Amino acid sequence: MKKDIVIPKVENVYVAALQEWNDDFMENTWYAYLVNDSDEKLETLIVVSNASGLINGEERKTSTMRHAFTEVPANSAVKIEMIEESVLELNNSFMVTFFKGNTLYDKNFSFTAGSISTDNLTEVPVIYKDGVLAK
Repeated sequence: MKKDIVIPKVENVYVAALQEWNDDFMENTWYAYLVNDSDEKLETLIVVSNASGLINGEERKTSTMRHAFTEVPANSAVKIEMIEESVLELNNSFMVTFFKGNTLYDKNFSFTAGSISTDNLTEVPVIYKDGVLAK
């Protein structure tokens, strides 16, 4: 029975962290983006994010945040949320669920603790700016 279940592989969809100027804080701030580098639109998206890990030997965990998007057009990106500087020391997880056509896709993207930094910058597809791609 399990062998009959087909779990589609998520391709050309990414979560990236980019640094942008924030007028409220008067400094560069990290933001998470959902990138659709495919030729099809993504529909009915839900992104669930949280962070957890150790800071100074103490277990820390953020609240779970949920974001919904009706549609992300082909070859485009949407801003998910700001990533507060204090959680960069934690493992940040983004569970992305969406429809492409009539097929449901689901993938967990994560940034390991400390990986969101200027040392790990690479060009982000579609946005064409330097950022950090989640694994």
